[in-house]
Amino acid sequence: MNLLIVHAHNEPQSFVASMKDLTVKHFEQAGWQVQVSDLHAMGFNPVASAADFGSRQKPDYLTYALEQRHAYQNQALAPDIAAEVEKVKWADLIIFSFPVYWYSMPAILKGWVDRVFISGYCYGGTRIYDRGGLKGKRAMLATSLGGQPHMFGPGAVHGELETLLKPIQQGMLGYVGLTVLPPFVAYHVPYLKAPEREQIMQAYQQHLHQLDSLTPLTMPSLNDYDATMHPLQPAS
Repeated sequence: MNLLIVHAHNEPQSFVASMKDLTVKHFEQAGWQVQVSDLHAMGFNPVASAADFGSRQKPDYLTYALEQRHAYQNQALAPDIAAEVEKVKWADLIIFSFPVYWYSMPAILKGWVDRVFISGYCYGGTRIYDRGGLKGKRAMLATSLGGQPHMFGPGAVHGELETLLKPIQQGMLGYVGLTVLPPFVAYHVPYLKAPEREQIMQAYQQHLHQLDSLTPLTMPSLNDYDATMHPLQPAS
C-alpha cells in the first residue's frame, strides 16, 4: 500500500511536523511505501497561473480548469504539478498534515489543491463525489488547533468542527471522489506542556492503528440527483 503525506507547516520542529514524522514511522513499520510532499521545504508555488501550462487551448483568455484538462491531455502541465499528480495517482491513502489557519488550511496547501487536483483527472463534469476521478483512494486530515475542545460543537463559540472543516473534507476531498476518513484534531497545541502533548501523540498513534475500522464521512451520491443535479427526492 502507498501513502502520500502532504505536509504544510512553516516550522520543521512544530507539533504538526512531529505528527507527520509519527505518521511516516507508523506506516513504514506496517510495510507501506511512504512519500512526503513537505510543501515549505520544497518551496512549492501555491499560485495558480498561466505559467502552469506549457501549451494553451486559448492563449488569450485563461479559464484555469479548462486549461488544466488541455494540459493534462497533452502532457503540458508544469513539471512541479505533474510530479505531484503522479504522487496522487500512486497513493492509496493521502494524509493532509497542517495547522488550521482562519477556519481553513494554510495558503500553501490550498494552492497545492488548486494546482494539483486537476480538472480532467481528479474531477470534471459529473466526475465528482462517488464518481470522482480519485474514487477508490482514501484521505484524512491530521491537523491542529489553537482552540480548546469545548470551543467547538453545537452552541459553542466557534460552532461545530464538522462545519468548519466541510469546505476541505467535502468541498475538496469528497468532491474528487476520495473516501474521507474522520480527521484527527490536536486541540490547544501552542499552549500545552510536554506531558499533554505526549498524550495527544499517543491518541494520534491509536487513531492510526484504528484507521481501517473508522467509518468514512458521508458524502453526496450522484445516484440521488438527476442529470441537472436536482434531487430525485425533494427535501421535505
